[in-house]
Amino acid sequence: MKKIILAATLAIAATTATAGNLQPPVMEEIVVVEETTASSGGIVVPLMILLMAAAVASN
Repeated sequence: MKKIILAATLAIAATTATAGNLQPPVMEEIVVVEETTASSGGIVVPLMILLMAAAVASN
């Protein structure tokens, strides 16, 4: 009788020990790093030309 109780106890303990949880797995977020360029790089030359044209027009 003791062996049957021991076997039942071990069977119950084994089923609860190997049960999974109900929460979804935690996934790490993927970090994307993008390199940026200077935004003023394409506008400096037209602004300089505009300033020179204004200076020439004012003389």
